[in-house]
Amino acid sequence: MNEILIEQCKYLVDETLPNIANISNLIALLFHEMENINWLGFYICDEKNQECTLGPFQGKVACTRIPYRKGVVGTCAKTQETQRIEDVHKFAGHIACDCASNSEICIPLKKDGKLVAILDIDSFEFNNFSIEDQAILEKICEFFIPLF
Repeated sequence: MNEILIEQCKYLVDETLPNIANISNLIALLFHEMENINWLGFYICDEKNQECTLGPFQGKVACTRIPYRKGVVGTCAKTQETQRIEDVHKFAGHIACDCASNSEICIPLKKDGKLVAILDIDSFEFNNFSIEDQAILEKICEFFIPLF
């Protein structure tokens, strides 16, 4: 993954379109440009009910509700910190929506100080996400924040 992907995301957002169209296009771009990915999408955060609900994604059918603290997504929601997991099978409480997933990264998106969504990316490769990938994905998430 490289800085070119950041530029592609920047130019893909069209302010004349509904937010869901922009979110969907950005997800499709990431899904097809990143390597070794089998699932990529958003979970929408609900602080009141302490759960994450499935949003736009690319990949196989996914879990629709994830409680805060459960799995990588729920841990990301609770801690509000990026979770970069080299081997999901060693992660306590991992939720196996797709048994082909071996590593995962989840990035929290905050708008006006409030957690609004989590970008969740699964890979069939172990240790697929580097610290450099994390930094680039965190920059890319800045394009999504205004859309929530």
